[in-house]
Amino acid sequence: MAKRVKPRKDQQGQKLPQNWKHIFLETLAETSNVSEAARTSGALTSYAYKWRRENPEFRALWSAALLEGYEHLEMETLQRLRFGTPPGDAKFDIANALRLLSAHREAAAKEKARQGKRDKATVLAGLNAKLDRMRERRAAAERMLAEDGVMKVEPDGGD
Repeated sequence: MAKRVKPRKDQQGQKLPQNWKHIFLETLAETSNVSEAARTSGALTSYAYKWRRENPEFRALWSAALLEGYEHLEMETLQRLRFGTPPGDAKFDIANALRLLSAHREAAAKEKARQGKRDKATVLAGLNAKLDRMRERRAAAERMLAEDGVMKVEPDGGD
């Protein structure tokens, strides 16, 4: 007879699935959203942060998942900059995506440097250059659309 494993509980006594950390990290990589990852895994956000504080291996996996999430966002943003946003798809805001990528470029640079054993400054310079190219593509696409009368170009707060 197989040994029955007791369900894990978070700080408030909620039962968690045995694989909550795996679910959490997968969702974090997909969404870059800690709250969503916690909700999906069944854990309290505070419990996930506690695990991150107390477990270096989980902390490293968390950082890697966030980096993967930012890379997904970067690729989706580039896809939409190149080919546009499908009609009726209002969920993706390119200006906010660029702001999010800019806000987290330090963390992404640190994680890329750690993974690749590279200098953080070199990685950060590469990320900054990539963000600048994305902004230039966006501005060029908006200018072309404005010239064709397809859309009105509005300032987006400094991007």
